[in-house]
Amino acid sequence: MPDLMIDHREKAHALLKADADKILRLIEVQIENLTMPQCPVYEDVLDTQMYGLSREIDFAVRLELISEIEGKALLENLEKKLNILHEASQNTL
Repeated sequence: MPDLMIDHREKAHALLKADADKILRLIEVQIENLTMPQCPVYEDVLDTQMYGLSREIDFAVRLELISEIEGKALLENLEKKLNILHEASQNTL
């Protein structure tokens, strides 16, 4: 049974990481092809995606599939990457 729990934890972490990566790719495509970071649509998409991921992480934490520290680290890592992406897009304007 403990091996099964470890497997579920690893899977939960991998799924959350994959969702964070999808958000990053979505925002990259949006910046490159569709809209500017100052656009309300860009901000709405980003806010909605980040909120959804934070809810997923909260759910996984409550199920004890990941720790609160791991969840915060996932969000912080994504936020750092998004900030770098945003700054890079500002420098190309």
